[in-house]
Amino acid sequence: MSTSPYEQTARTLLQQASGRVTPARIGVLGILLAATAALTHQEIEHLAQQQGFSFDRVTLYRALDWLVEHHMAHKIAGTDRTWRYNAQMGIPHQHAHFHCKRCEQVFCLENLQPAWLFTLPTGYQVEEVELNLQGCCPDCAINSH
Repeated sequence: MSTSPYEQTARTLLQQASGRVTPARIGVLGILLAATAALTHQEIEHLAQQQGFSFDRVTLYRALDWLVEHHMAHKIAGTDRTWRYNAQMGIPHQHAHFHCKRCEQVFCLENLQPAWLFTLPTGYQVEEVELNLQGCCPDCAINSH
């Protein structure tokens, strides 16, 4: 099993977070860092097996929960009631998600900040935002013409 640049980045991020650096955490975070869209548990498990990781499903869930708890990943509720995970990289989870109805992928739109965040009434403090947009992603839009 060769080490990818994403795994090296994952190891560094885990060391900076002062958490235990385990093969499962390195593998899962490396997979999320490499992903272009949010991934389901099954997709992460499949990619981990392809890359030679040998952790079981419970270990995978624990690694994902730890990464979410330590703000290294976030989970997104899909319209199909399946959780999807994406690396967070220190970016506050205050951005929109886009669900493509054709390919079923979910994309984080970090640069799309909801305007109402800046107009909340006095005293309210936002900790997390869930804004889900649905439609057709650029790849599916091109392929439908």
